[in-house]
Amino acid sequence: MLEGWIGVDDASPVYLLAVVTAAALFGTPAAIATSILSVLVYDFLFTEPRLTFAVASPQEWLSLLLFLVVAAVTGRLAAVLRERAEEARRTAVEAQSLFAISHSLATATSIPDAALQIVRRLRDDASLVRAWVVVGGPAEARILADSDSPVSPGGGPTTARPPMDISISWLLRRRPGDIPAEWIQVHEPRRDDAQSRSDAPDSTRRANLDAFRVLVQADGHPFGTVWGLRDRSTGGPDRGATRLFAHAADQLGLALRREQLRREATDAEIARRSDALKTALLDSVSHDLRTPLAGIRAIAGSLTDPDMDLSVEQRREMALAIDQEAERLGRYVRALLDVSRIQSGTLLPDLEIYPLRELVEPVIERVRPLLGDREVQVEIPEDVAPVVVDGVLFDQALGNLLDNVITHAPPPAPVWLTAHGGTGDVVELTLEDGGPGVALGEHERLFDRFYRARSPAVSPGGLGIGLTVARGFVEAMHGRLEAGPSDLGGLKVTMVLPAEPAADEPGPDQSSDRSGEGAAT
Repeated sequence: MLEGWIGVDDASPVYLLAVVTAAALFGTPAAIATSILSVLVYDFLFTEPRLTFAVASPQEWLSLLLFLVVAAVTGRLAAVLRERAEEARRTAVEAQSLFAISHSLATATSIPDAALQIVRRLRDDASLVRAWVVVGGPAEARILADSDSPVSPGGGPTTARPPMDISISWLLRRRPGDIPAEWIQVHEPRRDDAQSRSDAPDSTRRANLDAFRVLVQADGHPFGTVWGLRDRSTGGPDRGATRLFAHAADQLGLALRREQLRREATDAEIARRSDALKTALLDSVSHDLRTPLAGIRAIAGSLTDPDMDLSVEQRREMALAIDQEAERLGRYVRALLDVSRIQSGTLLPDLEIYPLRELVEPVIERVRPLLGDREVQVEIPEDVAPVVVDGVLFDQALGNLLDNVITHAPPPAPVWLTAHGGTGDVVELTLEDGGPGVALGEHERLFDRFYRARSPAVSPGGLGIGLTVARGFVEAMHGRLEAGPSDLGGLKVTMVLPAEPAADEPGPDQSSDRSGEGAAT
């Protein structure tokens, strides 16, 4: 019929279209079968004698044979193109899955979150019914992530097995070099606990599923196992699914290993700093606490020596010296206790509203005898807003700052204490001295525990925690303490304190009634 329509003598090559179509849709076997069937149909319908498979002319035999060869070759080529296209598609899907696994570990906020994304990707791309990750040894094993878990990672059961009893599984055995890995069947340890009996599925479910697992390890350190359930009717994982299994386990192993090394490094750094802190504490305590104790013992020994004839005035002076050394020792002990309170977080300020002048003047009067002949200048304008602080903590913080001036800025170094409204809802109280100061870049270290700046003009003294305690007290009152160079040539320390809020804007810890009471104090 086609030959009559288009006017050609032989339209048999049209059968090649059927061969190519079969090859493109179903592959090489279908192409060969279609080639043979096409030759038989052409022989039966169009070769003399027709309606029989007999062939009268040798020329017709040659044509049929050539037609069969051409059809087979054409079908095979079309099938190869189809197979390559399918392989390229599988490779692209596998590459996308491998990238997604690596990307999950790189961007997730935690390893459990990344593991949850990985097992869900593994379930979908490896044609699994379920996937999960078990970490830890036999005694403390737990499920890190489960693809079917309705809760967040870490909130599920802490068991080494999934919610089903598995007696036989397929383990991926790695081979050295380029030798492909293979799945081997292994028998799992029998579980006789109540959990396994209560979670065991029915026999039909067990019969229709196969369990596959890959060990999670890195640098020779085992961390756990990646598990997957696959429908038995689909067979075992192909090469792509196997590579996906192995890549997921390898990436999780590297992530867990990095986390382990990070924890070990953190623990080592904590231990190192703890040792350094203990050493600094022992050095400071052994020197600074021993000095007042030695003075007290020496004076007490003189008072108890019967061979020394001391007047009443001399005994009074010795008693006063003992009292001063005991007060000095008490300050050291209180400072150490304050550091402990700050570090433990047990420092709870009782915030009230105070006029700044009423807080500063008592501290200045208390330490003025110790300031000697230093020029002291205090400037607190009347328009400076009241501050919201704990009166006791403020007193101790400012006292520590002035003690630091007394220790490191010898007379006649001037001392200026000024206040102004600052910026925003804060008040800035600045203490400057004309002492030798500290080197540039060393100001922030002044607030480190047991750090004492070296100065050629002044020998170091004290425990080196006065400024640490002062900053801790100020920060507990929601303020800041900063240090820098002073225009007087020495050190400038600025205390930034929260100011009284406006009348229509109550503070975080005060009601309107309490604000009025504080302002009247």
